[in-house]
Amino acid sequence: MTHLKNPKTPKGTRKPAGIQDWLAVAIATGAGAGFAPKAPGTVGSIEGVLLYLLMESLGLGAYLPHAIIFSLIVGTWSAYRVELLWGGDSQRIVVDEIAGQMITFGLAAGRYPLSALYVFIGFVLFRLFDITKPFPLRRLENMKWGVGVMADDVGAGIYALAALTLIRHLFGA
Repeated sequence: MTHLKNPKTPKGTRKPAGIQDWLAVAIATGAGAGFAPKAPGTVGSIEGVLLYLLMESLGLGAYLPHAIIFSLIVGTWSAYRVELLWGGDSQRIVVDEIAGQMITFGLAAGRYPLSALYVFIGFVLFRLFDITKPFPLRRLENMKWGVGVMADDVGAGIYALAALTLIRHLFGA
């Protein structure tokens, strides 16, 4: 096992060995967003917002659920593989934040436009639920095979989706 020389890298980690490892790292880190020096989870969430906005601007918002399912499948695989490389749920794994943030906008996608204010509120709600991990989200982190990495953020995305929908209903579009 080859160990990394970066002092910020935890002991027991190793470099990606082959194309599958490198692909997993690229996916799990959100094409490098996970290497942001400050708040990599927030940077990953911003990527999720940008993916939602891109799909909406291209008229592909109705396909956001497909993108979410794809990101959950590929994200679980990549998170598991990177967990094996780096040991545990590394802060650098942000594919879970990307997927969870997209879930926040799942009901709106392709159905009705969200104003910039509601997109911002959705972003803040997701980060709030992701960081605080209300019941039972913290327990979901204990799941194995990369599922735990993804599951708590799926839950945070669902909580944020419900809260955003309620806010929109109460205060109007």
